Amino acid sequence: MSRRLIAGLVATLLAAVAAVLVIAYVARADQRAMAEMSPVSVLVVTQPVPEGTPAEALTDHLAVEEVPATAVVPGGVTSLEQVENQLTTTALQPGEQLLASRFAPPEEEDADGEVAVPEGYHQVTVQLPVARVLGGHIAAGDTVGLFVSSDGETHLRLHKVLVTRVQGGVAVVQNEDGSETTQAAADSLMVTVAVPTTDAEIVVNAAEFSGIWLSLEPKDAPEDGTRVVNREDLLP
Repeated sequence: MSRRLIAGLVATLLAAVAAVLVIAYVARADQRAMAEMSPVSVLVVTQPVPEGTPAEALTDHLAVEEVPATAVVPGGVTSLEQVENQLTTTALQPGEQLLASRFAPPEEEDADGEVAVPEGYHQVTVQLPVARVLGGHIAAGDTVGLFVSSDGETHLRLHKVLVTRVQGGVAVVQNEDGSETTQAAADSLMVTVAVPTTDAEIVVNAAEFSGIWLSLEPKDAPEDGTRVVNREDLLP
């Protein structure tokens, strides 16, 4: 075997050994860096999950990932046993950490449906950001004022609208030890209201082409004194 061939083989072997050593060093460095950040195992959504999905059906839609403690979202679920027999209250998207606030017991949702709906009324559902729904502090049976904003103008368009169902709002969950935990609302809520036919058209149009805000309006709240407010009214 020629010296040139032997030298080539030695060089190739040394290069391979060097590559292995570099890879091993980088891997150890990553492990040390992760260890210094106190890694925590979390459940992360890997596939889209529709609203109303039972927790027990999420096994194939989740993966366990290790993230730094500083990246853990408060209220994260580390085991599906924590939300056993509960349903998702909003759609889950790939990449997000699984949160307890995205679940609610089915009996709570069934209870929402027990609100008596006046005969002949339509039930209409709108999806609204949590900031527009009292921060999620709203429940079936409440009556709300429905504000409509469009083209720089805002008006309290409908009074004392009956809420028949809320999905994604603030919820109180009973723990295994008998204590209760208040779960934060989802980023957006699905709110179903019962309204007469003519008002149903207003709700749908406002949801489609304008902005809707809800206020808690008890049945004894006065209805006079409202007006259409525009940008000029904001300045003294």
